[in-house]
Amino acid sequence: MKSEELNELLEKIRDVRIAVIGDFCLDAYWFIDKSTSEISLETGRPTEPVRFQEYSLGGAGNIANNLAALGIRDVRALGVIGDDPFGTKMIRLLEQNGISTRNMIVKADNWSTHVFIKPHVDEDEQNRIDFGNFNSLDNPTADQLISNLENELPELDLVVINQQVFSGINTPYFRESLARLINRFPQKIFIADSRQYNDDYRGAWRKMNDIEALRLCGIIRAFGENPSAGEVFSAAEKLHERYGKPLFITRGSRGSIVTDGKGIIESNGLMILTRIDTVGAGDSYLAGISAAIAAGCSLEDAARLGTFVSGVTIRKLFTTGTASPAEIMETGRDPDYIYNPDLAEDVRRAVYHGSHEIEIINPLPENTEIRYAIFDNDGTISTLREGWELIMAPMMIKAIMGEKYRDADETLYTKVTKAVSDLIDKTTGVQTLMQMKLLADLVRDFGLVPENQILDAHGYKKIFNDELLLMVRKREEKLNRQKLSASDLTIKGSLEFLRMLHGKGIKLYLTSGTDVEDVKHEAGLLGYAGLFEGRIHGATGDIRHEAKKMVLDRLLDQIGESEAASIVTFGDGPVEIRETRKHGGITVGVASNELRRFGLNESKRTRLIKAGAGFIVPDFSSPSALLEILNIK
Repeated sequence: MKSEELNELLEKIRDVRIAVIGDFCLDAYWFIDKSTSEISLETGRPTEPVRFQEYSLGGAGNIANNLAALGIRDVRALGVIGDDPFGTKMIRLLEQNGISTRNMIVKADNWSTHVFIKPHVDEDEQNRIDFGNFNSLDNPTADQLISNLENELPELDLVVINQQVFSGINTPYFRESLARLINRFPQKIFIADSRQYNDDYRGAWRKMNDIEALRLCGIIRAFGENPSAGEVFSAAEKLHERYGKPLFITRGSRGSIVTDGKGIIESNGLMILTRIDTVGAGDSYLAGISAAIAAGCSLEDAARLGTFVSGVTIRKLFTTGTASPAEIMETGRDPDYIYNPDLAEDVRRAVYHGSHEIEIINPLPENTEIRYAIFDNDGTISTLREGWELIMAPMMIKAIMGEKYRDADETLYTKVTKAVSDLIDKTTGVQTLMQMKLLADLVRDFGLVPENQILDAHGYKKIFNDELLLMVRKREEKLNRQKLSASDLTIKGSLEFLRMLHGKGIKLYLTSGTDVEDVKHEAGLLGYAGLFEGRIHGATGDIRHEAKKMVLDRLLDQIGESEAASIVTFGDGPVEIRETRKHGGITVGVASNELRRFGLNESKRTRLIKAGAGFIVPDFSSPSALLEILNIK
């Protein structure tokens, strides 16, 4: 979806009218600060002082809130709340966001507003406290809800059905009454998102996750497992045959699939570099697809909008967030998609070129004619900086933990370590300054370091570079003293392959996230700078200009977008692969083992395929075969 199309869609959905009927809940975040705890005189136990509290709409409320945040002017809530302070808070939150509450029923007896209270001590969530588990919806109240919905139906473009909890409004009596209403109005679109009762909403469209889809087909998977694409596709076909209506199945970071019985459409997930909180992501996706469907969009565009909406909200920590049109445009203007996740995470699926270790993911058309080749430097050609991750990781961990580095408990240390590992994994190939900006964001997110002690991206970069260059200079010294040769500090076959391309008249470009002067110096030291004839690019100290993207943009300005297929990029990081894929070029992921300088690094393979690599090589030890599959004669 192009930016102009996304903007047009966001304008179009403003005028739709959508009702949400279901289990309206509150998510409560209580942040406990034990520094003022005292011993209770009544119990003799320490108190749990709450420094501050936040409330956000959950369940059906989160769906309605997301719809309103999208700019939809007419969102109507239909549900039941208790005659209690939490119910009052819920109504206030709904109305603050322009959501109609005239059909929210206040039930005084046998009903508590559904609330999920999540106490936090620092970053650790404590045992959750739930309200509403003992609710029981009587038939007269169910009849009133159905009657209210029927009265609203003539004006509505779509109805969202939410079932979040066992003790909510979706009793057997209510479900049967709603199914009869759906079938009395076949021209209206109802879309159901139900954790337990999907089979009961006859005549409705459905949205569910992959685990739920498999369970409905008799296959039980534990929460957190990743069913294969084949399993999910099979489930989608069976469920569409069962329900006879369009079906959306989400797959977490692997994206989503859609079917209307005419085939299956895959919608890619998004690569998110920052920390995420997936609570409420399914509701956000549902809001996006519902808005698009109500506006008459295709199923494919609906899935794409759902992905963008959830892609915004998962970046908002400690809240069930929403996505504004501006935030969606920011995400959708230049999205980073995840490609072929099932293949990426299972090397057994690899298909190779003959007896060579060249994995083919997207074969090229026979008429391909490559004239330009872009190479990443570190890890693709040079191993002079091999081991940079082993310097960056502890440096980042110490920056995040500050004075607590020595004394923090194992749980916190593990959490920080995982966050750092994820950051490095996702940003390999990004310019160092951007990595350090993301580090500064992480330092603030964890809140372990006082604000006045947090450095900016340049400050953290200096710490990292100082440590890294100590290692690099030692290797350079060995090279100058001829204790090492250029072949000891480059990926196997890379120099020979560069010379072959140069000899065939291919214009070569060298790019790196490392500072440009360092790239030129190291390429000269290792003896391949001359092959690039001055076309060497690196970081300039300006975070807004990514060298790899800049080279592609300049090259395409020269040759025209229609000639993008004449460009091939070789790289061991996701950035160069992703940007080339976006521009329509050919991508060869170099999944190199930098320590050995030959052989496959499976972690890199996973990253590169997800970034959009069309081919994977472990090194350049089969140059003739590589030229053959790239149709370079």
